[in-house]
Amino acid sequence: MPSVKSLDDLKKIREDALKKQQLKETSGKTEVIVGMGTVGIAAGARETLKAILDIIEKDNLSDIIIRQTGNIGLDSYEPIVQVILPGEEKVSYGKVNPEMARRIMKEHVLGGEIVKDFQIEG
Repeated sequence: MPSVKSLDDLKKIREDALKKQQLKETSGKTEVIVGMGTVGIAAGARETLKAILDIIEKDNLSDIIIRQTGNIGLDSYEPIVQVILPGEEKVSYGKVNPEMARRIMKEHVLGGEIVKDFQIEG
């Protein structure tokens, strides 16, 4: 066990433990993360999230984890949707409206192909 000499050390240990726990919970599953900070909500993130949830329900999809997060830090790209397929890097999409969300779900989440038209580079 690492030694704790400061509050920052304790915070780091906690963050590492939470990351390990999250990896256990999500390993082998696809994650779709929707930025639901105030800027995202103002830009239409609720409708985007609803479109994603509707697809999952309509198509009876499983092994997909939907998460909401706060501000992702790219306000000019809101609403932002991030997709993490098992064993692959996170892909971020910007200015995602419900129609775009349906396409991302079909082509990337289900088909494994990144939708380059909507991808945020970087």
